[in-house]
Amino acid sequence: LSIKLVKKIEEITTNICKSLKIIGFINIQFAIKDDKVFVIEVNPRASRTIPFISKAIGVPLANLATKVMLGKKLSKKKSQISKLNYVCVKESVFPFDRFPGEDIILGPEMKSTGEVMGIGSTFGEAFAKSQLGANINLPQEGQVFISIKDDDKKNIIPIAKNLESLGFKICATYGTAKTLNDHKINTKYVKKVIEGRPNAVDAMLSKEIQLVINTAEGTNSIKDSFSLRQTALINKIPYYTTLQGAQAAALAIKSIKSKHLKIKSLQSYFE
Repeated sequence: LSIKLVKKIEEITTNICKSLKIIGFINIQFAIKDDKVFVIEVNPRASRTIPFISKAIGVPLANLATKVMLGKKLSKKKSQISKLNYVCVKESVFPFDRFPGEDIILGPEMKSTGEVMGIGSTFGEAFAKSQLGANINLPQEGQVFISIKDDDKKNIIPIAKNLESLGFKICATYGTAKTLNDHKINTKYVKKVIEGRPNAVDAMLSKEIQLVINTAEGTNSIKDSFSLRQTALINKIPYYTTLQGAQAAALAIKSIKSKHLKIKSLQSYFE
């Protein structure tokens, strides 16, 4: 989010808190579309994000909120959060491997059963740690399979270039392979499952593919790529279904390969 949008969110939050005379916690769901901020819902309560935020900023928020609710004043010093010089990532943990046949593609339903936190000096480092915490082992070499919907083909190019520069080989379905090869990214064509054999699933079963990036749109496309997601799940192959996820994974892999993952105590970030 841009600094301008963050400031807008802070402004809206302050106005809502004052208008509703909130004492203690407030939980607001925001959505942003075309740089316009929308308020989805407002709840005068804590949420499961509170432990994450408390760890991220080094402030015992539940303790402070309780004291405020009991009538104590919140000092100006404690109510101001300084600019952080590190990044925190909250990653959802999904139990898909416990339910055979479950599709790992995500929709609006809440399916996570827990969350983990990654913290580091850069986003790549923090995201890499969040993946390790969620038991997702990102590869440092091998082949990446890419199958992208038409609307995403333009934006996958810099991600594929990044992965290629990290030493990965690229393979893709026909349309994606053509786009990548047209942009001078050496890409091998691999058949979709519905196109016959050998196909992408066969390559995954043969351990020829170490990372999958697949964005699907529409009922037929999602149905056709179901076996891809199932094979990745069963064989513990990292699988990303959005460009944002793929970009984050590429940055995390770069951080891992550059030996930028540093182990520090949580408290040391606040010193």
